[in-house]
Amino acid sequence: MIIVNVEGAIYKNGKWLLIERSLKEEHAGGTLSLVGGKVEFEGDSSDILERTLEREILEEVGIKVKDLEYVNSSSFVTDSGLNVVDIVFLCEHESGEAYAKSPDEVDGVIWFSTDQIISHSELPVYLKRNIELAELSLRRRLSLK
Repeated sequence: MIIVNVEGAIYKNGKWLLIERSLKEEHAGGTLSLVGGKVEFEGDSSDILERTLEREILEEVGIKVKDLEYVNSSSFVTDSGLNVVDIVFLCEHESGEAYAKSPDEVDGVIWFSTDQIISHSELPVYLKRNIELAELSLRRRLSLK
């Protein structure tokens, strides 16, 4: 079995939203990450990745996002041996103030610039890479406007 996970690289006012994962989380509790979650089976549907991500972001940090754009995909194995495919989307903040809305999943929220993320010694390489790729997508998007 493969778990499909979606994450949002949420951009607002020159910064990216990161969450501190709850210590209650089975995987990577207490670490900083993008906001997101597992895709649930819906039968026949469309736009399931985007709808899942929008729902997870609203449930976990209480904000709405717009203009979702594919950034990157990768795979990993959790500490308990589950296989995960992870898909990251660039998201623009639409409304709301981010906060730890779901205490079982999120212990805190923080906004970091790209430079703060890249230079942070405790952040994982994959998170830094996802932000670098999201930054490139954002620059392309802004150059087209």
